[in-house]
This record gives sequence, structure tokens and C-alpha cells, in this order.
Amino acid sequence: MLPHENATRLLSLENEIASHRTCRGTDTRKNAPAARGPHPTPSAPIMDRISWLMLITLSILWGGSFFFTEIALVDLPPLTLVLCRVLIAAMVLWWVVLLRNIAIPRDPKFWAAVAVMGALNNLVPFCLIVWSQTHITSSLAAILNATTPLFTLLIAHVATDTEKLSLRKVIGVLIGFGGVIVIFGVPTSSTIGLLAPAAVLLAAFSYGCAGVFGRRFGTTPPILTAAGMTSASSLMLLPLSFLIDQPWHLPVPGTSTILAVLGFATLSTALAYILYFAILKRAGASNLLLVTFLIPVSAILLGVGFLGEILMMQHIIGMVVIGAGLAVIDGRLLRRTKQKP
Repeated sequence: MLPHENATRLLSLENEIASHRTCRGTDTRKNAPAARGPHPTPSAPIMDRISWLMLITLSILWGGSFFFTEIALVDLPPLTLVLCRVLIAAMVLWWVVLLRNIAIPRDPKFWAAVAVMGALNNLVPFCLIVWSQTHITSSLAAILNATTPLFTLLIAHVATDTEKLSLRKVIGVLIGFGGVIVIFGVPTSSTIGLLAPAAVLLAAFSYGCAGVFGRRFGTTPPILTAAGMTSASSLMLLPLSFLIDQPWHLPVPGTSTILAVLGFATLSTALAYILYFAILKRAGASNLLLVTFLIPVSAILLGVGFLGEILMMQHIIGMVVIGAGLAVIDGRLLRRTKQKP
């Protein structure tokens, strides 16, 4: 589950920086002195062992969110569970903000934008995914959530002038949604059988909207934005949870539920946000996109290994097709294939 820094925007920024660095040695002014020696093109960040370890850890943290949800739903209804997630995560993230002595803005427009971000990136997708997991497995929810980059590309194409789809990305998006069609399979007479997977796709669409909307936070410290939007979503969820779930009438949750909620909030949300931006700084946006391929694998291993979930063959095939679409969009595998003699 990606935070507000969407993949398309990050790749665009990365390319702009690389282009700027490449051109720094060339001065087009008249009578400018000639450059001394060749200026090598800067290479993209590479994935060393530590970066791979961080990336795999992040995929386990985000894949684990589906696992923790499945456990916690035994005792807690969806809205209350999501409220616990964002509220605890907000407290942890604000603690990090204070430790780093990050200045807190006072501009009302900033906090209004943060509230919108909290709705798009936390409130709506978290609630939809958690509700869907009351009807479908955590593994299937994770597979469908992997369509987030597909929606992000489409939304960015429509909403921006700088992030238009190339032919390769159009093909990748079509392949990816072909995998979704495979997962849905033959239409069923069960309304819930269609609504629950559709809820995850709507959550992925909301993440895509958050990615494009989050462009305005480019100069804001990411941890501050994350703390702000989890706080905003907590404030929005509080009355909804009280009105619908009435948590004071719920029985005391068991130990496994409490541990799952703590893991959900501290590991899969707060720590995941911090690790995400650490990988972004170390390995770059292009390499960070690899986590999209790993999250469903982590969720499936946890769901099948510890929850006894069983994946249908059409779900496995659909996951492979979605992964193929993401690989086409990413482009690196195709470039390496062309480079081979």
C-alpha cells in the first residue's frame, strides 16, 4: 500500500534530476569556456544487498497488513480496526517528527490538503480493503491491490500534462487489467462475490488519486505529511466508528487481536512509511517500484502459510498476468532482454 509519493511522479522527478545533472557541464552562453574533459552520464542508483534487504522487509511489512487485518477482524469491526491503525500510526509518526525537530506548518491550506490526502490515502482505501477482507482472503486482496500503479498511470495521464502514457505503458496497463478480468472469472450470482473484490479495486483507484494529488507535497518532509494524513483520517474515522460500530459495546479483544492491531499500526503503517522513504533516498524511485511485485508474494506466503488460505488457480494466473503488466510498465526486463546477444 503506497504512500502519497506516487510511482509515476517519482520516476518523472528522477528523470528530471538525471537530465539536469547530465547537462550541467554544458554552458550554452556565448563565449562560455569549453568544458574540461568528458562529462560521464550519471548512472542510476543500484540495488545493493542492503537495499534489497530493506525492499524485502518493506514488502513483508505491507504484505503483512493483509495478514494482520485477517487476524484482527475476528474481534473488531472494520471501521474500529482502521481507526486503531491510523490513530496509533499517527502517534508514532508524530513522535518521529518531534525527534527530527521538523517545523510544523500553520497554513490552513496545507492542513486542508493534508485532510484530503488522509481521506484518499488512508480513510477510503483502508476501510474498503478491510471490509473486503470480511468476504475474501487476504491473499486475493493483496493481489488486487497490486493494480494501484495501473490506476495511478491512468489518473496521471488524465489529470496532468507531464505524465502521459507511452505505448509501452498502455500495453502494460491493458495486460494488467487483463489479469483482473482473469481473477474475476465467470460472473457469479453472488453480489458480495463481486462487491468485495471490486472494493479492493476502488481502494487501488483511491490510492492512485492520492498519488496524483500528493504532487503538491513535493517540498514537505514526507514524515510530516504521513503524520498529518494519518491524524486527519483518525479525526474523520472517530465519529464514523462511534456511530456505526459503537466500540464501547464490543467485547474485550483477545491477545492475538491486540498484537495484530499493534503490528498493523506500528509495523505495516508507521515503520513502513519510514522505510519507504529511506529506500527511496538510497536506491531511487525506479528500484523502489520493485516492491509492487513483492507485496502480493509476501501476503500470499503469510496467508497460505499461517492462515490456511487456499488460492484458486484463476487467482494465481491473474496475479502472474498483473505482474507481467507491471513488468512491461517498468520496462527494465524488456531492456535487458534487448541487450542480450
